[in-house]
Formats: sequence, structure tokens, C-alpha cells
Amino acid sequence: MNVLRRSAAVLAATAVIGMAAPTITATAADTASPSPTAPATLPSGLFGDSDPKYDGVWRQSLALLAQHTAGETPAAEAVDWLAGQQCADGSFAPFRADPTVACDAKAAVDTNSTAAAVQALAAVGGHGGAVDRAVGWLKARQNNDGGWGYAPGSPSDTNSTGVVVGALAAAGASADRSPYDLLATWSIPCDQAGGGGLAYQPGKKGKLTANADATAAGVLGALGKGFVTTAGKTPAEAPACSDPGSGSGSKTLTRAEVARNGGAYLADAMSAKGYLVTALAGAAPQPDYGNTADAVVALAAQGWTEQARKPYAWLTAHAAPWAKQSGPAAYAELVLAAHAMGADPRDFGGTDLVAALDATGPAQRQAARHTETKTEAKKDGGKSSGTSVWWIVGTCLVAGIGIGFLLSGRRKQQL
Repeated sequence: MNVLRRSAAVLAATAVIGMAAPTITATAADTASPSPTAPATLPSGLFGDSDPKYDGVWRQSLALLAQHTAGETPAAEAVDWLAGQQCADGSFAPFRADPTVACDAKAAVDTNSTAAAVQALAAVGGHGGAVDRAVGWLKARQNNDGGWGYAPGSPSDTNSTGVVVGALAAAGASADRSPYDLLATWSIPCDQAGGGGLAYQPGKKGKLTANADATAAGVLGALGKGFVTTAGKTPAEAPACSDPGSGSGSKTLTRAEVARNGGAYLADAMSAKGYLVTALAGAAPQPDYGNTADAVVALAAQGWTEQARKPYAWLTAHAAPWAKQSGPAAYAELVLAAHAMGADPRDFGGTDLVAALDATGPAQRQAARHTETKTEAKKDGGKSSGTSVWWIVGTCLVAGIGIGFLLSGRRKQQL
């Protein structure tokens, strides 16, 4: 599939998100070039102030999930905005500027946005019909190999497959064809480079290259879990990659073995520094905040909280500035990592992640607009109509690092 299309939320190399600027570091927010100004009129129910063209549904879904997971009741306006983005056939596009206009063949609907919306709407409740329609659409877009691609009809990839499996699980549904054999096929043998990790897709001549982003998604998919997960039962054995058939005699990896080997790969990759390193072509090695958070969730999901403790501690010490710079999806990603570890997201290295996420939401935006209107009216002696022009400068997202599959949902194919 088109790499840029799949990387929709990452797309804004020069437009919205800034993927292609390898010289910008995540720890130096003040050095980042600001993204273009968001539209003057953002949807009132939307989380975040940046242009939602590429990630509106995705970031909204993660924000609602994180709020719900933290015990909050999301604003009805925010939930209704997400539900209102759905097309009549059940699918979701990254963003529909005018939901009153029916979706047509040109609507860029995708499995990732749809799966994220399913998980959010299933969690908050009250939209069972929308969830059922979305699930039906996803099931109808399953490829013959058992997986899903980003766009309908595009080749399967590990990230999209993992996200959709999580959506079906959240909705209490199942796929018509098992996706687990495909994940096992893309799990790299233990005696090869990147052993235990999963590839995003096979490369030229079927070569498999381990991808931490895809591995985290694949682990959750193999476990049949979605974005929200709690720590699994601690396994008796230490995380280690092992060949298929241990205990079963099979020559094909089981679901549990795919998850175990993927977790072992992630644990080993983070054991030295406590975080994953970005591997984008052309970028200097830098900490990958988003994928580290995803790896914490993947490890915790299968009970390896001890192996996840060091990277989680690193996140609590370093990730808050990244999330502030990146926006609501990043805050949500850290909330979900804290939840998976059984930690308090309101005390994340001194940062209240839930309050920070809430501050990017519609209720806070409406309060800010009200304050601004009163201030403007006071300045002109009450002679104005009381309606100020509301221009929101889009937040600058980190340049090419720390995206994570939960933050973007649309990672680049390994290069």
C-alpha cells in the first residue's frame, strides 16, 4: 500500500505533524518548528487544537478511552462528535469536515480509524448500533490471509491487524477467519536477527525485519486485547524467545508463543537503556516515547510487569514534555500505559496525565472561549457583538520520533 497513505497521522512531514524533520529532538520542545495553524473553526467536540485532517477520529478515540479508563465520564459533546463521524456503511475516515454530507467513493475510510472508534464507543456505551455497523464493516474488509490492511483492499499489515483484533474483542465479536496464523507467519525465528519480533509486512523477497512498533501491536493482537489492558498473570518463566512447538509439538507458533516471543524481543530491546530508539531512515537515534509506552502496555498485558518497570520509570521521568508537545493522543497513550501497569495516571512523575488530557478537550476549550469573549467585550466597552474570532494555533507534534502505534495507528512500512 502507499506508505504515505498508511502513515496518515504521521503524514504531516511538512504540513501538520512534522515527521520528516530529523534534527528536532523530542526533549527540546522549544526548538521545534510550529505546525501550521489549525482551521479557524474547529469542531466544538474535538480534542486537541491541531488540524484534525489526518488524525481527528484516532486522537478522539484514544482520548475518550483514556478518560473512561481513568474513571471519568467523557463529555457528551465529545462522544457525539466521534459517533457523528461515522459513514452510513459503518466505516470511519480520519476526519470528515462536514458529517452532513454522505460519504462517497472518495471518502478515505480506513480500518485503523474505524477500529479505534469501535474501541472508544464500545467503552463509553450508548452507541451500540454504531459499534455493530463498524464491526460489520471491519469483518467484511478482512483479507483472505486473515489480516487487515490500512485501506480497504490493501495488503495486510501487523499494525492494522492488531488494532482490528482489539476492536473486535472490545465489541465482543470475532473474525470470520483467524488472523493469528498470519501473525505467526510474520514472527521472526529466534535464531535470526530481531528474533521474536514481528515485521510490519514482509519486505522484498519475503524478508522479515523486526519492527518494535509492529511488535507491540502484534503482541496485543495475538493476546486478543485492545488498547485498554490490565496486567496479565505473571508467567512462571522469564521472557525468552523460543521456537514453535514447545510443549505442543507443532511447527507453527501458537498465539501465546507469538505474544511471548514478541514480548521477549521488546524486553531485550529496552533492557539496556530503558527505552526504545527510533529507527526512522535519516533520523539520528533518539528515544522513541510512543513506542516505549506501547511496549510497556504489551509487556504488562502478558504479565511481564517486572520487565516493563524500567521503561515505565523512564517514561515517568521523561515523557511528560513529549506528551505536552504532541497532544491528546500522546497523553492518552501514557494514561493507558499507567493503567496497564496498575499505576496512577494522576501521579505520573509529578504530572497529572488525566488533568492534562482533559485540558485539551472540548469543555476546557469552551471555557477558554467564554473567558476570551468576556475579555474582548470589556476591552471595547461592551460595544462589540461579544463574538470574538477564535483562531487556534495547532500544536507542534514531535518530529519523526515517539509516535507509537497507539498514537498514530499508521506507522511507516519498515524501510
